[in-house]
Amino acid sequence: MNRQQILDLYTWRAGVCFRHPDRGEVPTTLVKVLHPLDTDEHPLRACEDCVVAIEDTKRETAKRTGGTYEPGQVGGSAG
Repeated sequence: MNRQQILDLYTWRAGVCFRHPDRGEVPTTLVKVLHPLDTDEHPLRACEDCVVAIEDTKRETAKRTGGTYEPGQVGGSAG
């Protein structure tokens, strides 16, 4: 799959990437919702570059270990 095909698997909205907060609001997708004990839930969002990097890592890991790679599952589910 190419970059755009992978990005099309996700739902995007303006937000702040957990790895690149200095970029400000950019298109992001929900990766996970954290539930700290002392505060309300905290959505963890990733930008397009991070999603592609995470997908690349997941694909390489699956190839190396003989596992199955399913694009669109960053954070466990499409989002």
